[in-house]
Amino acid sequence: MLSLNGLDVDIGNAPVLRAIECRLENGRTYGLVGRNGAGKTTLLRALMGVLKPRSGSIVFDGADLTKAPASGRLALGFGYMPEDRRLIPDLSVEDNVLMPLISLGAPNPERLEWIYSLMPEVKELRTRLPSLLSGGQQKFVALARALMAGTHVLLLDEPTEGVAPLVQARISKVLLDISRSGSLIFIAESNSKYLSGMVEQLYLIERGKLSRA
Repeated sequence: MLSLNGLDVDIGNAPVLRAIECRLENGRTYGLVGRNGAGKTTLLRALMGVLKPRSGSIVFDGADLTKAPASGRLALGFGYMPEDRRLIPDLSVEDNVLMPLISLGAPNPERLEWIYSLMPEVKELRTRLPSLLSGGQQKFVALARALMAGTHVLLLDEPTEGVAPLVQARISKVLLDISRSGSLIFIAESNSKYLSGMVEQLYLIERGKLSRA
């Protein structure tokens, strides 16, 4: 279980998240919906250890992760797909996908093959550079990279944002397939329609406050 207990997060001197409380159970899929600027990305970055809370705690399966760095999340099987993808332009698609486990010194060729079977689009692109890909193709690569590390927890920030409807539908199908893998999945989107039929519990975020839908 991943639990957030009275979580407050600031960016600079500006308060962004206030008194966030929720319990996310292993093996379930959750949605997080809010307008741009509501705090979705800040919450996911705090869960990933990129931002440090001002107060409150983040606990995963009994371990307090509140002050732990992002590298510690990787070792626990956390995967993160940022909204802006953040692929390394000088590395091949496959090296980008492998990067989280390369950084841990823990290659996992079996998981790579599983990801390729789930997303053959990425396998076809594996030797290319991200800078030569379309926005939709880059989304698939960023999702594959998150999956490479996210054996237990998968945090996805706007996975269908800014791509064509056919690509959105394909990404949604892949996310449904992933939901059967047993990982805890937390998907942030601006529009709840992309989460329809996919999530078991929907949360709303508005002005840094979290509530159940």
